[in-house]
Amino acid sequence: MTTAPLYLLLVSAVAIYLSTGASAIGVNYGTIANNLPRPSQVAQFITTQTIIDSVKIFDVIPDIIHAFANTNVTVTITVGNGDIPALADARAAAQWVAANVQPYYQETKINRISVGNEILATGNRLWISKLVPCMWALHNALVQAGIRNIQVSTPHTLGIISNSVQPSQARIRKGYDKVIFEPMLKFLRQTKSPLMVNPYPYFSYAPSIADYALFRPNRGVHDSHTNITYYNMFDAMMDAVYSAIKAMGYADVDIVVAETGWPSAGDPNQPACTVDNAISFNGNLLKAVTSGKGTPLMPNRKFETYIFSLFNENLKPGQSNERNWGLFRPDFSAVYDVGILKNKQSRPAPRPAPVAGKKSWCVPKASKSWCVPKASASDQALQANINYVCSQKGMDCRPIQAGGPCFGPNNVRSHASFVMNSFYRLNGARPFNCDFAGTGVVANSDPSKCFIFFSSLGLFVNT
Repeated sequence: MTTAPLYLLLVSAVAIYLSTGASAIGVNYGTIANNLPRPSQVAQFITTQTIIDSVKIFDVIPDIIHAFANTNVTVTITVGNGDIPALADARAAAQWVAANVQPYYQETKINRISVGNEILATGNRLWISKLVPCMWALHNALVQAGIRNIQVSTPHTLGIISNSVQPSQARIRKGYDKVIFEPMLKFLRQTKSPLMVNPYPYFSYAPSIADYALFRPNRGVHDSHTNITYYNMFDAMMDAVYSAIKAMGYADVDIVVAETGWPSAGDPNQPACTVDNAISFNGNLLKAVTSGKGTPLMPNRKFETYIFSLFNENLKPGQSNERNWGLFRPDFSAVYDVGILKNKQSRPAPRPAPVAGKKSWCVPKASKSWCVPKASASDQALQANINYVCSQKGMDCRPIQAGGPCFGPNNVRSHASFVMNSFYRLNGARPFNCDFAGTGVVANSDPSKCFIFFSSLGLFVNT
């Protein structure tokens, strides 16, 4: 399947999604990187430029939770794996809720607490034994605090399932079924919370089943017990989960896709990690989960789905693919677009070419908007903006250093005006790049007479 037809299919999928609004399109917002934008900028980007309506974070990060205050984006927060044993205690759970939920939930739409991540796969017996007691303790703490609209669950790999080649025969693995899953599913049913699963066809990839894994045309895999032929691995994985919990008597428990995705780049020994494959998988995934078609064993259903991940994360250990799961780069340009962007732009607007023969910093350049500090912004906040911008790759703050053409007037506000506007222009003059945690504002008149030309970047910047 070529990229262009796939994109047209995804436009249709997005139209269905926007018309119904019934299924969440979420992202896992990872933070293992040193070049990510501020959470306030991320929140503004998500709410104004994408159709994403849910984020899942792998911790309790106040800046991120606060950034989504007073938006329609729901936020899933996570209890650290190592915190699970302590939080099985009612008093400790109450203190955790008081510290990590109550300060935020009235403004930020926290919809779910994820208790750890893939706990059964860790093999840690203490964590596993305390998992369900911790879930109950947190649920009870929420109820005691008067909070009844936040669910508690925990994500699982599909390693919890055996006999999954034919989805109808899938079962929870022996040893986990009665001891762990029976009480867990009972908890989920009683609290009306979903089972969270992380189905990754990528990790089952082989060249012989590439088309099956990537939603491309293929001969299918037949389930002889139901006489159903599956034409993509994602549907088969979801039906395997359904069959496994149905066999235990819990077919009524909802299923949420807590993680899935495909890396867009990898090392030479990882040929499956390509942009084309990422487009094929994530594009068709979005179409599948929002279409309302469901799966063969779960027809007419939409699935709350969280793609992994929002950004490429440059500090993740391991091979290159680990750092290339993102839909977006840290500058908000799309690694590829499968219909997530509202404006359909996959990359920033091209930068103006440098002016031949110009070697000085200062040349005139007309502009229609500038990013300036708000009058109410404190010097402390503006200095933090200077520190942040000047630490970013590609930013040159020499003009505001002693001897530079924009050093004077030598005060924090003037220097902040330069760097904030430089960042704003460098990133395409988009409003969310002038937020700066509420200290910046877009102005329609030139705030100063300093015209800066970044000859090394080929970009005009006005301040």
